[in-house]
Amino acid sequence: MTSERTPEQASGDGTERPGWAPPVMHGGRMEAALRTLELEVRRRLDGLLQGNHLGLVPGPGSEPGEARPYQPGDDVRRMDWAVTARTTVPHIRETVADRELETWLAIDLSPSLDFGTAVCEKRDLVVAATAATAHLTRGGGNRVGALVSTGQDLVRVPARGGLAHSRGLIRKVAETPRAPEGTRGSLADLVEQLRRPPRRRGLVVVISDFLGETDWQRPLRALSARHDLVAIEVVDPRDIDLPEVGTVVLADPETGKQREVTASPLLRREFAAAAAEHRAAVAAGLRRANAGHLVLRTDSDWIADIVRFVVARKRRWSGGVA
Repeated sequence: MTSERTPEQASGDGTERPGWAPPVMHGGRMEAALRTLELEVRRRLDGLLQGNHLGLVPGPGSEPGEARPYQPGDDVRRMDWAVTARTTVPHIRETVADRELETWLAIDLSPSLDFGTAVCEKRDLVVAATAATAHLTRGGGNRVGALVSTGQDLVRVPARGGLAHSRGLIRKVAETPRAPEGTRGSLADLVEQLRRPPRRRGLVVVISDFLGETDWQRPLRALSARHDLVAIEVVDPRDIDLPEVGTVVLADPETGKQREVTASPLLRREFAAAAAEHRAAVAAGLRRANAGHLVLRTDSDWIADIVRFVVARKRRWSGGVA
């Protein structure tokens, strides 16, 4: 259930933060919410689109470009060993962006995303992340497609270009019916669907809360051998911290199991420790897959978080320090 708290209440400091929460994507306000979302994304992200493919991730392409000194965090697969041997300084070979970039989104809408305790549900953030990705990667003949999984159903949206297609994709995600409680999603299966059949080299964006098993690591690493990867982790405060609320009923939406517990200090510490351990495992798995890792929270300014992420990626690709 979406919380009725206002942004001022959720911030804790009484300060209003413009654009900090995406519009709620359910109920009778869908049309207005999608228009508001598009205007907000365009207003705050248009400045990140200078240059060819300098949006969410610059497409590295396949044509060789200039060599530059290696920077910590660079992909070692792009090492230029000839220049490195000649100069005795590690260098990597830049590549020229392809004329067209094909972006695929793997969108997790399993029941664990139908939850939120701050200013929106995690599902609303998934729609917002989809809109931002489509906006930052379209144009110049680029195409965007998506696989949307609820755990019960899998919806394919073919990769096409143009504003009308992007709007239709966002609407498709926003209008995807919720799976019934007790439906278990599989992020590993969703990622695996992107590998078959093989697609042309491009950008893959995985949007999920990454809760549950981490069996998605192997297919994600296999996907990174051909594509650039960005993982968008959607987080709610209650995913990582159990408040002091006395006796509470905890429910797992993907199994339907419920358990009544008392939020004692010991239980809260153990819950926080387990959540921190899981998130560390997720971050480590994404690093091993060579994926960019963007965290969006239901209690934070999601567009500001995207801006910081994109700027850091731009600096990294241009040879600066992120």
